[in-house]
Amino acid sequence: MIKNDMELIFRGTEEIIPKEEFISKMKDSEEKQIPLTIKAGFDPTAPDIHLGHSVLLRKMRHFQQMGHRVVFLIGDFTGMIGDPTGKSETRKKLTKEEVLVNAETYKKQLFKILDPEKTVVEFNSKWCSSMDFAGVLELTSHYNVARMLERDDFSKRYKSGKSISIIEFMYPLVQGYDSVALKADVELGGTDQKFNLLVGRDLQKEYGLKQQSIITLPLLVGLDGVNKMSKSLGNYIGINEEPKEIFGKVMSISDELMFKYYELVTDVPKSDIDNIRRGISDKSIHPKQAKVDLAKNICAQFYNKETADQAEADFNALFVKKEVPDEMDEFIVSDEDKKDGRIWIVKLLSVSGIASSNGEARRLIAGGGISIDGEKVSDEKFELVFPCNCVIKAGKRRFVRVIG
Repeated sequence: MIKNDMELIFRGTEEIIPKEEFISKMKDSEEKQIPLTIKAGFDPTAPDIHLGHSVLLRKMRHFQQMGHRVVFLIGDFTGMIGDPTGKSETRKKLTKEEVLVNAETYKKQLFKILDPEKTVVEFNSKWCSSMDFAGVLELTSHYNVARMLERDDFSKRYKSGKSISIIEFMYPLVQGYDSVALKADVELGGTDQKFNLLVGRDLQKEYGLKQQSIITLPLLVGLDGVNKMSKSLGNYIGINEEPKEIFGKVMSISDELMFKYYELVTDVPKSDIDNIRRGISDKSIHPKQAKVDLAKNICAQFYNKETADQAEADFNALFVKKEVPDEMDEFIVSDEDKKDGRIWIVKLLSVSGIASSNGEARRLIAGGGISIDGEKVSDEKFELVFPCNCVIKAGKRRFVRVIG
C-alpha cells in the first residue's frame, strides 16, 4: 500500500526539481496505488559506507516506508571512470577488481539502513558493459560539449587550461543513461551531483521517456566541521565502526553542527529538535546531554539500544571518570605548523602554550604527564595526525581541546 508522507520527504532536502511536478507524481502514485521507482547511485570508490552516505540512504528508506520501489544502484562501471565532480584535475581511475571488492562491502553494509526485502540492488555494468561502440556514439549524440562545459568544475579547468579527458565527459552521460535504463521516476543525490542528475532527466526526454524528478540533499559536514564527510579526508564516521568509536566521534562534533546531524541522520521530530535548541539557549538543557542523546540515537540505528547504552558507559568510563571538563581552552592548529598532515607532539605542546618550551614539553612527556583522549603519550617522537578533534591533558588539571 502506498501512503505518502510529504513532510518526511521534504525534511532535510536541499532542492526538488521541478517541485510541483514531483508533488503531482506522488499524488498520482498514491491515488492509483502504483509505486514510483526511486533511484540513487553510489560509486564504490572506497569500501566503507559512512554517515554522509546515510543521508541519501535514509531518504531512500523513507520512500520504502511509503510503499515505493527503491533501487540502490552500484556504479561498478562508472566507478572505473571516476566521478570528476569537484575535482580540479583528472581523477585516478580504479581497476575493475578494486571496484568489485568495494561493491561487495557496500552490499553487506547498506542493509543496516535499507529494508532488504524492499530494496532492488542493481549494477550499472549490467547495461553499460554490453553497450557496443555504436551504442556509445548514439549516447554521445544526445548531449553537446557546450552543455558539458556548463559544469562549474569543467568550466574552471577549461578556462585555466587544465586537462579534461573525454572519458570524464562520459561520466555524467553514463550516470544519466542509468536513469534511462531503470526508467527512474525520482533520482536522489547530493547537492554536488545536481548537474549529473539533470543530465539523466535530459537523456530520458531524448529517449522518449517520462522525465525523472530530482531531489538533492545536503552534504553532511564531517568531524572537522569544515569539509564534507569523506574517507579520504579522515573526517568520517563509518556505519560499520565499533559502537564506542561511533559514539566518541559524534561527541567530538561542535554544538552547532550537532543540530544538522539531528536533522539529516535521525528521525527525531523537527518540533523536538526545536525544543532542544531552545532548551540549550535558555540553559534548561545542557549541550553535552543533547549530544549524548544524538550519539546514542545514531549508535542504535546501526546496532541496538543496549549497544548504544554500553557505548555511552564506555565513553563515560574513559572521559567522565577521568574528570574531563565540559568547557576548556581550544587550540586550532594552523596549516603552517603541520607537516604532511602531522605535527610533532613536542612542537604541539609548545605552540599551543601547554608547555613553555620544547624542553618543558619533553619533561612533561617523560614524566607521564601528557595524555591524548585518555591515552598516555610516552614517546616524545609521537606525531598527531590530522584531521583531529581531541583533548590533551597536561598534568592533573590542564585540559586543552586541539582542533585541526
